[in-house]
Amino acid sequence: MRNTILYIYTILVYLFLYPITLVGSLLVLILYPLGFKDTIRFLLQLWAQGTFIILAKNFQIIGKENIKKDKRYLLMANHSSIFDIMGVMSICPNIAWFGRAHLLKIPVFGNLLRAINYIPMKTSDLRNTKLMIEKLVENTENQTVAIFPEGTRTVNGEMNTFRRGFLHVLKASKLDILPISLIGFYEFKPKNRFYFDYNRKLSAKIHTPIPYSELENLDDNEIINRVKSIIESSLP
Repeated sequence: MRNTILYIYTILVYLFLYPITLVGSLLVLILYPLGFKDTIRFLLQLWAQGTFIILAKNFQIIGKENIKKDKRYLLMANHSSIFDIMGVMSICPNIAWFGRAHLLKIPVFGNLLRAINYIPMKTSDLRNTKLMIEKLVENTENQTVAIFPEGTRTVNGEMNTFRRGFLHVLKASKLDILPISLIGFYEFKPKNRFYFDYNRKLSAKIHTPIPYSELENLDDNEIINRVKSIIESSLP
């Protein structure tokens, strides 16, 4: 009986959320070629925060004082739910996303990604990545860059192995890492379950940034282990 009720609630939420997301996406696609960047950022923030209102969930953010407004970061968070993106954008609305290059080839969706400053990882070559980062700085007005280092959502609640692409971005950009733990998102809506579990609370823990100077002399595995352990430290 309980699962039936949760299914009904979930379907009702999707009936509101998908049309709103579709309309917002169309607005972004219209405004992007006209150069309305500030308006697009406002719409994205409104969409991200509005999602939790539609979900009727209070999204608690802990550690806001760890983000300095005049700083750029390489923001890294665990990936466990379709709502992770909304969670990150509620924390840092003015960010550029970093991910797979092939997504830009998808019709319409690729244009939407370009409009929200999506940065494709085209190669794993450090020299080429440095050139990409230089272009990134020029195109994103010194925005924080967000990435899910696992690459895909967990299906069992435990963090997946980190993909090494973020290491090239880190070494080329020399940005401080801002680790964020998204808490309760897997329990609320995992990849392999349709309905939302409304008994779960949603929150985020913004950890103290890791200065690049503390990482530059570490090997790849040491960097991965340090970042992953920090993010995992606040997860159930």
